[in-house]
Amino acid sequence: MPMPDLTQRLDEEQLRDWLSQQRWYASKTRELSGIEIVEEAELDGGLVLVFAQARFATGIYDLYQLAVAFDGGGVNFDALTVPGHALTLLRKMENSDEVPTAEGRFSFRHVGRLPELGADPDVHPVQQEQSNSSIIFGDQLVMKIFRKIEPGINPELELLRFLTMREYPNIAALRGWYEYEGASLSATLAVAQEFVPQAVDGWTLALEEATSDPDRFLDRLAALGAATAEMHNTLATDSDDPAFSPEEPSAEAFLLLRATIDEEIEHIFLRLPDGNERLAPILGRGSEVRERLAVRSQIGVGGKHIRIHGDYHLGQTLSTPRGWVIIDFEGEPARSLPERRAKRPALRDVASMLRSFAYAASAISVQRGLRVPGDFEERARERFLEAYFEHVDHALLPPGQQAIDSVLAIYELEKAIYELGYELNNRPDWVQIPVAGIARLLEED
Repeated sequence: MPMPDLTQRLDEEQLRDWLSQQRWYASKTRELSGIEIVEEAELDGGLVLVFAQARFATGIYDLYQLAVAFDGGGVNFDALTVPGHALTLLRKMENSDEVPTAEGRFSFRHVGRLPELGADPDVHPVQQEQSNSSIIFGDQLVMKIFRKIEPGINPELELLRFLTMREYPNIAALRGWYEYEGASLSATLAVAQEFVPQAVDGWTLALEEATSDPDRFLDRLAALGAATAEMHNTLATDSDDPAFSPEEPSAEAFLLLRATIDEEIEHIFLRLPDGNERLAPILGRGSEVRERLAVRSQIGVGGKHIRIHGDYHLGQTLSTPRGWVIIDFEGEPARSLPERRAKRPALRDVASMLRSFAYAASAISVQRGLRVPGDFEERARERFLEAYFEHVDHALLPPGQQAIDSVLAIYELEKAIYELGYELNNRPDWVQIPVAGIARLLEED
């Protein structure tokens, strides 16, 4: 039910205008019919955590987490941009505080001892984010605040906590989090991790080094393949935890995957526009793609289903002086939280990363007007896969190289079909990238 105290202090129209303009607001194409404060918790220093329910004409709604403060007589809907208010959340984590509300409670937790930030630490928000808000504390910690709230534990917290407790080295270790528990909602609201200094994301590094020093970048990809394998090995280590225990895939699950991809192929190929030269390698070949999928599906079965990263590409990696660091374990943003928590084959992450290499090679040409060595993508795939297969526990994979290749090809096809639909709708000049990926799978034996 609404919280009257805060409702009376906030201007609904002002809040609605502010919310709809935020980068992390997920419903820009829907008409917002109303907004309601459904939960609040007042913390120290006048900071108020708020759940705002955005309602739409269709009858559905989204739930957002806001941090509000009344500073200087006015309302600040984005109070975490004020260092003192951001530090309040961190102090709550440090003290493992519980903040009861009318409907439930906010719980703050930490892992190990939080670093000393000093009397006047540099606290500043990260500017370029799209779907969340992050704050850096003294170049020692970074806190990610989830804005759109979904019921259940967020995979970011779940996987980071699992990997941190098992001392997997290629992550920014979990240091704390806070969550909400109520009669009708339980949800993860934020995570705090160690800050990784001197880091360059893998996508940026690929665009820089693929032309200037390709051999060096290929060496980096070998190290990334090994780190990826060890991540999958670690995620498969607990057979007693139902959320993480490896599972044997059912035949029904594989048939459902094939049917889903088959339907998407039919849908995409029926609406391919004529006269686009970039589509020429695959025009009129929808049936051939589906036949190739059917053949692959008969060969590729087996391998354990485990928890995986779920949205794995070069942009989710950081190259640092200590080696690769893998970030952003939330999963694909367009999928529901239960889907993002589902167990899947490890090769799905691998296929997603291989597609990222294809995008990097093409982006250098499209964005920078430069040419990468003609064999760059193939060598990138080889170096990554060689290291991955050397380090991964082969009990996680289908038995035999032919089955491994077939399953990997199926997941690359799934990703490329998704990319084709996305590029047709959003970036027509980029359609040649997924087209080349689909054509590659048609040409392979």
